[in-house]
Amino acid sequence: MVRLCIAVLAALFSTLAAAQDYPSKPIRVIVGYSAGGGNDIIVRVMVPELSKGLGQSIVVENKPGAQSIIAAELAAKSAPDGYTLFMGPSGPMTINPATYSKLPYDPQRDFAPVSMICSFPLIVTVDPKLPVKSVKELIAYAKANPGKANYASSAGIFQITTEMFKQRTGTQIEMIPYKGSGESVQAVAAGQVMMTIVDPPPATGPLKSGTIRGLAVTSPQRHPRWPDLPTMAEAGVPDMEVPVWTAFFAPARTPAAIVARLQKEVARVVQTPEVRERFDAMGLKPEGSTSAELARVVAQDIKKWTAVAKAANIKNN
Repeated sequence: MVRLCIAVLAALFSTLAAAQDYPSKPIRVIVGYSAGGGNDIIVRVMVPELSKGLGQSIVVENKPGAQSIIAAELAAKSAPDGYTLFMGPSGPMTINPATYSKLPYDPQRDFAPVSMICSFPLIVTVDPKLPVKSVKELIAYAKANPGKANYASSAGIFQITTEMFKQRTGTQIEMIPYKGSGESVQAVAAGQVMMTIVDPPPATGPLKSGTIRGLAVTSPQRHPRWPDLPTMAEAGVPDMEVPVWTAFFAPARTPAAIVARLQKEVARVVQTPEVRERFDAMGLKPEGSTSAELARVVAQDIKKWTAVAKAANIKNN
């Protein structure tokens, strides 16, 4: 018993010492999507201030593919020492558990929630060369052109939202997979696909330039960044409110003191004038939640999306 107590105390002191010295080397952030996608843009907005506050460089690693499953598994199996973080959006953390029968990671068991970075609506966008200027016209076009009706999707959240749209409108629209939402937006702008429901960061510039056309937002009220875009309910499709978020997670068993240090820095950074200005330009709401608050959101959203996936008969192998 004495030897056990000594061992426990030694481990505790070692952990505290490591937390006090943290960080003493560069930190990597794993992003499950390609460069130019929404989460990639968000993390690169965060990195300069976050690096300054932590006193270490931060390296962003893009590991796109498989609905971010590859990246999530890599992050989950990394050393729990605070030197690997996962840029975990709604997709891999709450949609994948609802839509996949089996995953190589568990969002609640294999990760320590750090902090929610920001939240935002999704935007329904189409190829501006199509004769479609409203959601009503999009529905009519899709029904009249079943062979041409397709959409780009790079993550579970975009897929499940579009499947909800199909279910509520009685349309048949084929999914075309892409590795990032930036690529999805480019595909719409190039006329390769009819539409994509996408996060704001990669869509903001193309919407402004007119290379893609926005039709509606999935927020409960009109977004101040795009006041001319109706909500889905206003556009004639009720029950299509889809709030989305992205957050930082660390591997499970990362020392609590390190998680607390990271959470404090994230909460600080999202309120800095530089980051708030960049987020506002992209229609993002800064959050900076506590770890406990993020854990509750993950649990609630998994339950919600599981019900949605079941109703839409979405189940990936």
